[in-house]
Formats: sequence, C-alpha cells, structure tokens
Amino acid sequence: MNKINMKFLSLVLILLLLGCTNSKKTEIANINDEGFVSTSNKNFTITKEQFKDKIKGAWVAQTVGVTFGLPIEFKYNSTMVQDYQKLNWDENSLEVEYRERPGTYDDIYMDLSFMKVIEEEGVDAPAQSFANSFANAEYKLWFANQSARYNILNGLTPPESGHWLNNPCADDIDFQIEADFAGLMNPGMVNSAVDICDKVGHIMNYGDGYYGGVFVASLYSLALVSNDVNDIENIVEKAIQVIPSESNFAKCINDVIKWHKENPTDWKATWYKVNRKWSQDIGSPLGVFEPFNIDAKINAAWVVMGLLYGNGDFTRTFEIATRCGDDADCNPATAGGVLASIVGFSKIPDFWKQGLDKVENLPFMGTDYSLIDAYALSEKHALDMIVKNGGEVTGNDIIIKIQEPNTVPLEISFEGHYPKEKIIPRQSENEISFEFEGIGFAVASPPNLRNPKGKNHIFETEMYIDGKLVEKIKLPTKENTRRFTPFWKYQLPKGKHKVVIKILNPVDFVNVELKHVIIYDDKPFKVNF
Repeated sequence: MNKINMKFLSLVLILLLLGCTNSKKTEIANINDEGFVSTSNKNFTITKEQFKDKIKGAWVAQTVGVTFGLPIEFKYNSTMVQDYQKLNWDENSLEVEYRERPGTYDDIYMDLSFMKVIEEEGVDAPAQSFANSFANAEYKLWFANQSARYNILNGLTPPESGHWLNNPCADDIDFQIEADFAGLMNPGMVNSAVDICDKVGHIMNYGDGYYGGVFVASLYSLALVSNDVNDIENIVEKAIQVIPSESNFAKCINDVIKWHKENPTDWKATWYKVNRKWSQDIGSPLGVFEPFNIDAKINAAWVVMGLLYGNGDFTRTFEIATRCGDDADCNPATAGGVLASIVGFSKIPDFWKQGLDKVENLPFMGTDYSLIDAYALSEKHALDMIVKNGGEVTGNDIIIKIQEPNTVPLEISFEGHYPKEKIIPRQSENEISFEFEGIGFAVASPPNLRNPKGKNHIFETEMYIDGKLVEKIKLPTKENTRRFTPFWKYQLPKGKHKVVIKILNPVDFVNVELKHVIIYDDKPFKVNF
C-alpha cells in the first residue's frame, strides 16, 4: 500500500473518531441556551449534590407555600386578594401551623402515604395498595380524597372509586395537590411519572381532576432537568402537551399561556380573563351556583400564573399564586415546589427558610415521615427510576435518559350534565325528600361535620327514586369515614323525578346534615340577552 493511500486511510479514521466523539457529546450535552432539555432520546447529566439540592428545595418550597397561603385559603373565592392586604411570614409561621393545624398539610401527607407504598412494595405496587394507604390513615381529608376514601372503605375499588359517576368531586383539585411525588421521582421521565399518575390519580379523580395531577407531575419532572428559571415558560408549555388539547383543562392552561404572552407584566389582567372564562364549577356540589371553586383547572391556572408572572422570584411566585384566591394554600405550594425543582434549596431566599429548622424533623399528621424523610425517600426513588429507565448513577454523576412526553387519553367528567338549579330538600327525623325535573342530582353536605356531643353513629339509609329502591347507603358521622357527598345520581332519564331517602336508625344526638341539592339538566341554560 502506498504512502498516499495510508495518509488517506489515516485521515478517514481520524474523521470517524471525531464524529463518534462529537456524537457522544451531543447525546449528553443537549441542554439549550436556557438550560432546558427539549429533545427526545437525549441524556441529562447532573451531580448527586445538585440533584439532592433540587429535591430538598421542592419539598421545602411546597411546605412553605402551603403554610404561607393557609390563612386565606378559600376566603377569597372567585376574587383576588388586594395589594393592600399584607400576607404574613415569619420565623414562627411553620411551627405554629405544624403544631396547631396539622391538617393543613394534606398536600404533603398524601404524597408521603404513596411514597411509603413504593418504599414497601415497589413502584409496581397495585392501585389497591395506594388506595388502602390513605383510606386507613388517621389524617383528615376532604372532597375527592374523602369521597374516594369512603368508596374504598365500602368496597369500591380503583379506578371506579374516582370515576365521576361514583365521585361527585372527580374534577376537584385533590390529585393535583398530591402528584408532586410522581414528578419528583421521575426527573425528565414524564411518561414514567404519568404511569404512576394513571394508577394513583384515578383512585380519587377523573377527567380534569385527574389531568391536574398529571400536569403537576409533568411540571416537576421537566423542572428537575432544567437549570434556568428563564425556561419556566418552556416547561409549562411542554407539560400541558401531556394533556389532551380537547379537554377543558388544557384549554384553560393554554389560555393562561396565551394571555401571559399578550401581557407579560400585568398578572391581574390575565386573572380577570381567566376568571371570566373558566370560573364555572359544574361538578363539586358545594361549588355549583357559588363563588367557591375547588375545580382543578382554574386552580392550576393560578399555579401557572404564579410561575409565569413570578419570573423565577420566590416572593413574587408565592404572592401571585396566593393572591389569585380560591385554594390559596395549595396553589403557591405547587408553584413554589416547581420553581425550587429548577433552582434547588440553596437558591431559596433565607427569608422563606426561616423556621425550617424547628419543623424539619417533625412527622406529618397520620404518618411516620418528616420533611427530612421526604428528601431521602424522593431521592432514593428517583435514583431507582432513573436506572430502571435506562439512566446511570456512576460516581458523583447521575445520567438521566430523557423521555419525550406522550399525551394521555381524553376523559370528560359530567359529560352532558348542566347545573339547572339549587333546591332545599324537605327533611324530618327519618326522611329526606325532594322533587325535580332533569337528569341528575347531587346533595351537598357541610365539608366539616358538626357533632356537638362527640358520639359516633352510622346512619343506615335507603334512597328511592320514583318509588324504586336504588341504593342502600351508610353514613358514618366519624370524620375519617364520612361520605363527603351523601347522596347523588346522574344519567337519569330526562323528566320529572321524586327522591325519597329513608333514615332507618335516627338518633337524638346527631342528625344527617344537608345544605342543598344541585339539579342537572341535559342542556345548559342560556341568558336571553
């Protein structure tokens, strides 16, 4: 072989080696100028210390956010908190809330119950294990969570326990505030996070209520593989692509994104637009015909507004998400947790960390886990999932194999059901009755039962519709086993109906307490002007 050919072959080999090397570099170093991984089949590398800092930050910011907003939770319904009202925060805020109102942290103790199942049974544990974890816990629950707890304790298994035909609160915020764990244990692996959401989220929610949790888990998952707050808009836009565009949830969040782009400096202008278009709640019986709104999508809109208009600043993010009103503790908790997943605990201002040392080791209500335990478990579960999904943990580096997110199937709760009127039922010691014209109803009860003498009782009832016995229902007065919405029925034939509920074992120390009945028709009412 002559020298010319040898030189040519040497040149070819060098070019091939350079190509392979550059290809490998491209595969790992795939973060764009804003620090966000935006391409499929790529890897994201982070040190163990950086990852640990992100996980800790997410849990701390979530805890701070819910504590910060709790004093005004549902005190500003369908209205914003004015600028002149000071929202307080000091070194005692966390400790006072922990010790005096431990039920504040349902956002967190539900996550911890699910994490305990994963720790004991693995990520492939059946949905029933996750359902049992909170159904039998001693902490307080409300709305879709308590409705699901009742369903589970009375033999209804997931996903039926969260379906709107069995859970009038199916579109409520519940899974949205407790899906953080799924995103945190799946950094950059949105589809793996959604797999967990599918199993856990349908225990208590369906449709837009389920989508709230999927969206939040996706936000966390994507935030963990970003290093720059300038990428928040990209994270939100990519996370909402996981939700079907035909759903009202996706339409609502996409409106927020659009209106923020049109007016990126005035969050109140966007608030008015969101409230005008998306403030209707047609499912949760306590919210229909009321300013009260625990619906997932509008509260998710306030989360997104906190993130987009907060511009990476923790104080602005907490303040805006809280001042949007409605579920004003859960929303800053979610927004703060996502922001901290990008920048980590070390970048949270000291102002928001004050008092943390007083509570970090305290277990949350109904659990054996503290914040310190949450950090460790999330990190452990995340490393397990990273390896399970083709990533690597080598030395001080974590290499995450990024997943290109898929869109979940379309689900619609209360399809074809439109609120028609609110009526007050006739009630005596042993009977409840009402008549209506429409296709369904849901009877609302106060969210917190009042039992002055503190005695527990299980009411045995029978529900008759048009003279036919349709269901035998037990109504425990014990808070953790109560049926949050006592009576409902959807998809009835359109027409006149009479409902009679017989109380078979009344007692003199407590009553079946009702507020009103929401009646549904098959067509929406239209204002004639």
